[in-house]
Amino acid sequence: MAVVIRLRKEGKRNRPYFRVVVTDKLSPRDGRFLELVGTYDPMGKNEGMKLKLDRIDHWIGQGAKASETVASFIRKARRTAKA
Repeated sequence: MAVVIRLRKEGKRNRPYFRVVVTDKLSPRDGRFLELVGTYDPMGKNEGMKLKLDRIDHWIGQGAKASETVASFIRKARRTAKA
């Protein structure tokens, strides 16, 4: 089973909201997932992204691959955590 960390779309029309989930690569975008590891609100005024970096590190250590978008979120969260 290939495991990926990717976005799951939720919310309403014209008001998107995403959850960062760990899931099987073959499951549908909004289907079953193994663990919820963060959220992303593109319409949020201030802190629109919240990630559990310790759980993400755990899953990456187990062999999970992050999507391009989620990988950029992780890099950004690590930079802000350092500062």
